[in-house]
Amino acid sequence: MNYDFDKPITRRGTGCVKWDEMPAGDVIPLWVADMDFPAAPAIRRAMQQRMDHGVFGYTMVQPGYYDAIVSWFHRRHAWDIQREWIQYTTGVVPAISAVIRAMTQPGDEVVVLTPVYNCFFSSIRNQGCRTVEVPLTYHGQSSAAAAKGSYTIDFDALESALASDRARLLLFCNPHNPAARLWTRDELLRVSRLCLDHGVVVVSDEIHCEFTYCGQRYQPFATVSDEARDNSVICTAASKAFNIAGLQTANIICTRPEWRQKIDRAINDMEICDLNPFGPVALEAAYNESEAWLDQLNDHTYRCYTALCDHLAAHLPEAVVTPLEATYLAWVNVSPYCCRLGLDSRRLCERLRAEARVALSAGTLYGTAGEGFVRVNMACPQPQLMEGLERMTRFMGADKIS
Repeated sequence: MNYDFDKPITRRGTGCVKWDEMPAGDVIPLWVADMDFPAAPAIRRAMQQRMDHGVFGYTMVQPGYYDAIVSWFHRRHAWDIQREWIQYTTGVVPAISAVIRAMTQPGDEVVVLTPVYNCFFSSIRNQGCRTVEVPLTYHGQSSAAAAKGSYTIDFDALESALASDRARLLLFCNPHNPAARLWTRDELLRVSRLCLDHGVVVVSDEIHCEFTYCGQRYQPFATVSDEARDNSVICTAASKAFNIAGLQTANIICTRPEWRQKIDRAINDMEICDLNPFGPVALEAAYNESEAWLDQLNDHTYRCYTALCDHLAAHLPEAVVTPLEATYLAWVNVSPYCCRLGLDSRRLCERLRAEARVALSAGTLYGTAGEGFVRVNMACPQPQLMEGLERMTRFMGADKIS
């Protein structure tokens, strides 16, 4: 079956954060990581069947929920998960916060590689810990080490941060948002060994793991070695891949019983231990019946990325697009245009929203290393994306900066 990802769908007026948070009705939102596609047909059928039952009381997660997770990660990612390793909660951000609470004391340090998902900072701060930023190495120009615009890990700087007496966790992003990196097995092994050497636990957010391109494969952090598996806590969800984030269902995967006990206590203390009746139903339908839909979605997203690169090369030739290895988010260095306009990336995005009627995410949301960048959500019909890019480039083009 072929799925039409270019068919427009009206989301404004549905209480949708992505669209209805805009101050005016003519803004094209290319910001928050939320897709403008209906969920896969199998998910909608399963939810309709559940809705037709008509009773939506407190929900128990059934064995089929765990079976779907175990089966999906085995066949899709060669990761053999045991059922007892899985703990469910209401989202990956709540999961991360619960793990930090379980595994640290106030005042402890949590290391992050920046630029990185903005909620990492609030999750760390809200648990009373201190964020230690280790900037990724940005390759602004092509080099023997990496492609133009790509990122690599500064392992010396990472080891220095992990060696601190107060460092307890590395909050890791695999694949990386917003840098679109699909970390290699060798990179993950080096991260694992450094953390083991310094007694630091890896907490890996792997919510974007289903978005990979050009034959590349996501490597679950827990599969690179037995030691990595047993020194990590992995946070996953079907929400990003299948556009069901509003159903508030995610999973924490951890092999160590003593850590699971602490995490379970934190989940209950934070009162994020109950799922709604639709989340488990949607997850089962996603993982059991919607793989072909996801494959076609990835094809669509990469076409959008190619179109974005072509458009920016023609209209903003000094912009550098980070190579898209994973996620559906384009990370674009627009620092030459920020300089000419006399704007930082936050102010640039404010003016793009107010004057050009297109909403992007400012790079500084993701840490100080994000200055001069914008993040563009490409998970939408391609005509919508191109209209947003037209508005962006008209505002930032030569007539504006001459």
